[in-house]
Amino acid sequence: VNALADYSSSVHGMGLTAKGLTVSAVCTDCHTSHMELRMDDERSSVHPANVQKTCGTCHKGIYETYMQSDHAFRTDPKGTEYPTCVKCHTAHGISQVGQDKFMNEVTHQCGSCHEETAKTYMQTYHGKAYQLGYFESARCSDCHGAHNVLKSDNPASMTSEENLVATCGACHVGANKRFTGYLSHATHKDDPKLRGAYIFMTTLLLAVFTFFGIHLLMWLPRSVKERRKKKKEAPKETGNLYYKRFSRNQRITHIFVIISFILLAVTGMMLKFAHMDWAKYLSRFLGGVATAGVLHRIGAVITFGYFAFHIYNLVKEKRRKRLSMIKFIFGKDTLWFNMQDIKDFVATIKWFLGRGPRPNYGRWTYWEKFDYIAVFWGVAVIGFSGLVLWFPVFFTRFFPGWLINISQIIHSDEALLAVGFIFTIHFFNTHFRPEAFPMDTVIFTGYMPLEHFKHERPREYQEVKESGKLDQRVFEKEFSEERMRTIRFFGFMALIIGVLLIIAIVYTLLAGGVH
Repeated sequence: VNALADYSSSVHGMGLTAKGLTVSAVCTDCHTSHMELRMDDERSSVHPANVQKTCGTCHKGIYETYMQSDHAFRTDPKGTEYPTCVKCHTAHGISQVGQDKFMNEVTHQCGSCHEETAKTYMQTYHGKAYQLGYFESARCSDCHGAHNVLKSDNPASMTSEENLVATCGACHVGANKRFTGYLSHATHKDDPKLRGAYIFMTTLLLAVFTFFGIHLLMWLPRSVKERRKKKKEAPKETGNLYYKRFSRNQRITHIFVIISFILLAVTGMMLKFAHMDWAKYLSRFLGGVATAGVLHRIGAVITFGYFAFHIYNLVKEKRRKRLSMIKFIFGKDTLWFNMQDIKDFVATIKWFLGRGPRPNYGRWTYWEKFDYIAVFWGVAVIGFSGLVLWFPVFFTRFFPGWLINISQIIHSDEALLAVGFIFTIHFFNTHFRPEAFPMDTVIFTGYMPLEHFKHERPREYQEVKESGKLDQRVFEKEFSEERMRTIRFFGFMALIIGVLLIIAIVYTLLAGGVH
């Protein structure tokens, strides 16, 4: 330990040498002039029992506050080590409390004694933002006090029932009594409400990935055989004939889905895995937690916007077709599940196992319907829980504070499910399966080659042909190279970001870094 070097760069040393403040503490102020003794000598001015009084000769008000706190040094038959000034501020390398160095260390210093409590703090939004370098996030001292730390059953404590609203209100303007019901250090391990939410979300996540993971692994070898078979067959000449599969509104909506989802996924996973180095690098790349928070909320607003736009178009479509609500939702070409999907699923499993032909899929397959319905579920579940986290003071006017804890679990785990599913299962179903690799551009152009349409959607082709409307949906198209380059650039950027994020998540899971 180089005491001189530490002192020279400390707030005391810099005050003396850089600013000329002769009142700054020097060696003799702490160690005395002629009675210098080792720190473990009970007579020493820097002995744990005496050091706070030594510091108090300059910092009188802080000393008086500290001596009234539960941290005040005292002898304890249990051998409890009470924190002294040196424990938190160090002996020689004392930083200004507003400097990043001190801000970065202070919560870890509290955690050196309050280890389990510090772990739960790191799982909250405050703790995650703090780990990413956002030092304006609430720290231990913001809620419990810096020198006036008292147990919550003490009426004078900042966390007492009498003072908690004011303590929370220092950051959360308008905080109310229900807001203080937020369980600040609770986890799913020690609270039944949180445990229920955690078990439900974990079960849902495992069920979805197990089902569709098996589905993917069964599909892959069959897909490889299909690609080989297709290569051996002589290509049919159809000119530039394309079938119109998606409308302009549907294509625009999907572009907004992609943009908003990537914004939400990147910024959300960065916060969820804040303890990982890759998340810290990503935070710095994005401009910090505050900037990432703005981007996340922009993504949320876009999501609510395209969802409202889609509902509006559904209402228009229902009125145009003059269908009852039942027929509109459960009709033949609906995106809701019906009996045909069960038949298609059974036929698909037989095809995977080599016990039947490729199913004659119609307008929508069952896995596409799952994707679509999952968006409704996601917007409702992630959307509502996200709004609770965005506007906690408002929602706790009507709901108990522990709703914030429940919302954090649901928002975090449902987001992980959505990100993991879209960037693995959905990417495979749409782009990475051998028949479509490396990218299916139909969602961007709105059109698919007629022969490809006949193969992919034979039942729909037959139905449209028998209805006499095929000529109305088949067009001779030629897409410019510039347009296709733009589409591929946008699409591949989305694919690359998604794959990189999945790699980071898998690395985190394998490293045992899930908090």
